[in-house]
Amino acid sequence: MVNTLFLPELREMLEAHDTQGLSEFCSAIHPAGTAEFMAGLTAAEAWQVLLHADLATRVEIFAYFEHPFQVEVLHSQDRRQMAELISAISSDDRVDMLRGVEADAAAEILSLVPSKERRDILRLQAYPEGTAGAVMTTDVACLSESWTVKQALDRLLERGEEFETIYYLYIVDDLQRLRGLVSARKLVSCIGKPQARLGDIMETELVTVDADEDQEEVARLVARYDLLAIPVVDDQHRMLGIITYDDIIDVLQDEATEDAYRSAAVAPLKHGYLDTPLLTLSWKRGIWLCILFFASAVTAIALCRYEEQIAQWQWLVFFLPLITSCGGNSGNQAATLVITGLARDDIQLAQWWLVVRRELVVGAILGLVLGICGITLAPLLRPEVLGLPEALVIPITLVSVVMCGTLLGSTLPLVFHRLGLDPALMSNPFVAGLVDILGILIYMNVAGWLLS
Repeated sequence: MVNTLFLPELREMLEAHDTQGLSEFCSAIHPAGTAEFMAGLTAAEAWQVLLHADLATRVEIFAYFEHPFQVEVLHSQDRRQMAELISAISSDDRVDMLRGVEADAAAEILSLVPSKERRDILRLQAYPEGTAGAVMTTDVACLSESWTVKQALDRLLERGEEFETIYYLYIVDDLQRLRGLVSARKLVSCIGKPQARLGDIMETELVTVDADEDQEEVARLVARYDLLAIPVVDDQHRMLGIITYDDIIDVLQDEATEDAYRSAAVAPLKHGYLDTPLLTLSWKRGIWLCILFFASAVTAIALCRYEEQIAQWQWLVFFLPLITSCGGNSGNQAATLVITGLARDDIQLAQWWLVVRRELVVGAILGLVLGICGITLAPLLRPEVLGLPEALVIPITLVSVVMCGTLLGSTLPLVFHRLGLDPALMSNPFVAGLVDILGILIYMNVAGWLLS
């Protein structure tokens, strides 16, 4: 929700050219709060406010704007001022900001950025989205293994503000190959030994990732080893950059959001719900709805095959929703558990048989419980189901359908994962659709076998 509390005052200060008031507004509270209070301004108004802050504060506030608004500011304001802003932003953030800017505008801005920063931006832009290289920052403290503790401390005092984090200090050789790590705590504890070499006090057992590693795998490694940052290296183990915990939080949030979309059979949105055009939103939902529609058409075709049985035993129709819902719900449960297990690295592909065996046992237990409920409920709803063999149709079907549901729900995400696809693609609606078809086939065949 946009906070409009200070909007009238901000606009009044802009109209009155109240330099002191606008400067105080930019520095009075945390940059996140300042950005929130500016959310109702136009791009031009917001930039005029930011011009009353020093460059460092301006960068901090700008970083808290929503991405579409950042892009709007970059598009609409003076290119030289935008180039100065981009140059001061951390390397990973400025690449993200420029991704949404039209090619012509981005090229104009980049042409005005100092050559060192421009080369860094172009290098990071070359990494595919979703990889470690695309989310890393190059603002990293790299120190030579031959340096002493005193030299390292002097370097941090001189250039510490330029680095993304100084808690981890990465030790490299003359060819920029990663050799080890010294934490800030370790460095401070060695102040009494100023001539000690970093190569002698560094940790050498490091967790690293390649630049083309999937960002989701990087997030798992950071979570598993409780790291504040993880180094990114090339195939020759040369230091390229680091990925910090705040970027990992963004990755986890993006992945969780994408999985939530896919679980509902919606193509992931690039922007927020309210920022997505209606036609785009309709397309991302409609394409999957059409696929599910044709899957449901197969269900109707399956029913048509058993028209004679339905005409002969009309009471079968009354329990059809119960059969399909039990199968679909059990399949959705299994799919959700397996997809979550794969995401948390609790389940490995090599354990597929263990997963299948467990789900078959669980499916049998759940099917028996539901079958008992069905054999109790069915006669109350339809008196003709009271005697044998009619009374056995519902429970036998429920056991079979629930077992099929758990089997499909557990195996399909594993198959997708084995093929290198996102297991979340096998979302709940797809599992439910498949189980519906199987449920009808099982139900009608069980009825035909027992009642004929």
